[in-house]
Amino acid sequence: MKKLLLILLFLGLCLVSKSQDIPEDGLAVVEFNAPFSGNKCEYLEDLSNCDVARIDISKNAKIGPENKVVVVPTLIIFQDGEEVARFQANIMMQLEATRDEVQEKIDEILIEDF
Repeated sequence: MKKLLLILLFLGLCLVSKSQDIPEDGLAVVEFNAPFSGNKCEYLEDLSNCDVARIDISKNAKIGPENKVVVVPTLIIFQDGEEVARFQANIMMQLEATRDEVQEKIDEILIEDF
């Protein structure tokens, strides 16, 4: 019974980690956030020509430090799994980057890659 519980716990942790993976192909904008911030990127789903994802760093203690997230929310643009741009919240945990600024960076990355 004890072994079964350990196996189930391990599988559960794997599922949590798997659901919060960073896309490794193409261009993706990932919002790193946590419930305590009270703020989120309202325009994330409105960005075009990229995949988008939200990662709750409170559900995976390693993912924040692995991505050098020091404040939430933080938007990171990944190209084939590698960070190419970052937008961080201010000291009040408010993201100051506008949708136009983030979209402009996405478009710039796509043009450079072309």
